[in-house]
Amino acid sequence: MTTRLLVAYASRHGSTREVAEAIAAALRGHGLDAEVRAAAHVRGLEGYAGVVLGAAIYVGRLHGDARAFMRRHRRALAALPLAVFALGPRTLAAGEVAASRSQLDAALAREPTLRPFSTAIFGGVVKPSELRFPLNRMPATDARDWDAIRRWADEIAARFALAPGAVA
Repeated sequence: MTTRLLVAYASRHGSTREVAEAIAAALRGHGLDAEVRAAAHVRGLEGYAGVVLGAAIYVGRLHGDARAFMRRHRRALAALPLAVFALGPRTLAAGEVAASRSQLDAALAREPTLRPFSTAIFGGVVKPSELRFPLNRMPATDARDWDAIRRWADEIAARFALAPGAVA
């Protein structure tokens, strides 16, 4: 039996979903069974040996669906291996990445029973055509580093392979 993992995501415009799908594909490449689902649609965590939660950061806050997911499933998440990633900074400049890291850390601190074994910040995406004024005046960007995303997925795969129910 392989380790069954959930890769849940909270995304308004789809870029976080795309990263979640890439992470799940990398986990599958390591022989793990990874299912991708919108965080808002996950009703229970029974049957999963671990969880990856991904969320966009909008205007300094973790996506509401991710915050609700952590609250709704806090007991189950406290007992499972958990890894968390967020998409936030418009660029990979150190200051922007640090600000997004701080925002992710603040959101996780509000759920003290959750102790992710790994967290990551990846660059975000800005599509002005999908935003309202005045944000629609921002330049278009895509700061996702797909190599870094795959490396992180490879790193967490090793930890998930050790989860109960994993193939020896």
